[in-house]
Amino acid sequence: MNLFNSALGRNITLMHPKYFIISGFIGIPHIKYYYVCLFFSYVVTVLGNTIVMALIILDHNLRTPKYVVVFNLALVDVLGSSSVVPKLLDIILFNHRNIAFNDCMTLLFFCYTCFSMQTLNLAALAYDRLVAIIFPLHYVVQVTHRFMLSLIAFSWLFTVTIILTAVGLLTRLSFCNSVVINSYYCDHGQIYQLACNDNSPSVVITFLFVLLYIWLPFVFIVFSYLYIGYALSKVATAVERVKALKTCSGHLSLVGIYFIPALVLSTFGGKMHPNARIINLSLNAIFPAMLNPIIYVLQTQEIKESLKKLFKNRIQPTIKVRKV
Repeated sequence: MNLFNSALGRNITLMHPKYFIISGFIGIPHIKYYYVCLFFSYVVTVLGNTIVMALIILDHNLRTPKYVVVFNLALVDVLGSSSVVPKLLDIILFNHRNIAFNDCMTLLFFCYTCFSMQTLNLAALAYDRLVAIIFPLHYVVQVTHRFMLSLIAFSWLFTVTIILTAVGLLTRLSFCNSVVINSYYCDHGQIYQLACNDNSPSVVITFLFVLLYIWLPFVFIVFSYLYIGYALSKVATAVERVKALKTCSGHLSLVGIYFIPALVLSTFGGKMHPNARIINLSLNAIFPAMLNPIIYVLQTQEIKESLKKLFKNRIQPTIKVRKV
């Protein structure tokens, strides 16, 4: 924080509230049913993604560069959901809408870091599919464990730096009016709009965040698949094209459920009714993370084979013991 102090001057007096008030889902009809759905989704998210991570660790056949990224995606899904849902359930069940300033900044950091890593992981998986389908002979050389681990490590470092900068800029704002955050969590945009001093640096970093973590990964993924489709149309038969695209079905499904709501919110969020925006934000934060393991289990042959092998190894010793 010393960097921000020196940049903005040492004599500035900042007014930080002791706490913010998260308005949550006030005024939304039949919201109690949504709470049950939210809790169920969180349980499925944690269990499903934990199973996917366990399979990747236990099955040597899944220790490939592609599944290094899948493991990281499952990890950030669990971390992201765990940073949002427990506080949200605390608000809902016990009406604890107050959150201390520092706790709010911490919650914001984890939420935005995990969301950012989700989109970067999907872009990395698009690169994996691009090389595997278009340049299969170069795949083993270009897409290695070292390359994927380096890519993930750089993504974490870059993302943490960006989000820490965003949080640091928020700490340089004064809040002398309202402390009510019109969202279900510590929403970056809603917080800096409450400031009574210049919030233009936070506006700029919001623009950069949307560009770097929503539009650029999405454009890269779209162009990757357009190139894959164009290349396959030139050299492959219809059966080969279907077979190649079938290996991408799980990833394409994830791209849709992660990016479409994010693109709608980033483009039209300001024009939505506050309650509609809150519902859409919460759905975007919870349901993609829940559907990720389901999609990979149902649409990825390697995962299905690994599950069958795991259950087979568990059931056979039990049967032998009963026979004895």
